[in-house]
Amino acid sequence: MTAPAPKPDLLVIDDEVQIRRLLRLTLESAGYRVREAETGALGLNEAAVARPDAVILDLSLPDLGGLEVLRHLREWSQVPVLILSVRGGETDKIAALDAGADDYLTKPFGGGELLARLRVLLRRAQPAGEVSIVRFGDVEVDFTKRTVTREGADLHLTVKEYALLRLLLQHRGKVVTHRQLLREVWGPQHEADTHYLRVHMANLRKKIEPADTPFIKTESGIGYRFTDAG
Repeated sequence: MTAPAPKPDLLVIDDEVQIRRLLRLTLESAGYRVREAETGALGLNEAAVARPDAVILDLSLPDLGGLEVLRHLREWSQVPVLILSVRGGETDKIAALDAGADDYLTKPFGGGELLARLRVLLRRAQPAGEVSIVRFGDVEVDFTKRTVTREGADLHLTVKEYALLRLLLQHRGKVVTHRQLLREVWGPQHEADTHYLRVHMANLRKKIEPADTPFIKTESGIGYRFTDAG
């Protein structure tokens, strides 16, 4: 039996305990998983490690400014970002949107509007040209439900294994370099950690590949390529 689709994973970067508590209550009651960070540095680290589906970011943080956090994040990730700030001026909104924010909501906010804006951001996050279901051999990958099954049975991929498989399938037939895989899945600070990649790729192969059909080809010294040729 196919496992239920995982809940969307949200990261809240805000130094106000009360706001984080309110957001957690609002978001979890709507079916989201919530992670928290109280500083910009912690938020960037959590974004790199956890790879959330969307980020809610305050502009006023005790270490890095919210715009600086956003610029750093945009150097390696296109995760949807909703700015949530007491600053309601047009200049602040323009600066945030120009820096890469996807939407802007002013505090105090209504829970219904927040949830509606998040739904829009998450809908936009899937590329328009991306198919929702991919099949190879007897394996089916459902990008909408975020499930990987073989003849209806869940293959129980870890978060990292799923992220690697998704990237390879998005670039099907093309070589994806070690650096790109590490950057996209683990974050830019791990671009040299090829041992992470080898271990997780070996585990992924054991789960999705029959003994006689190696779908994931190793391009020695370069990266990996997904092929149906076997």
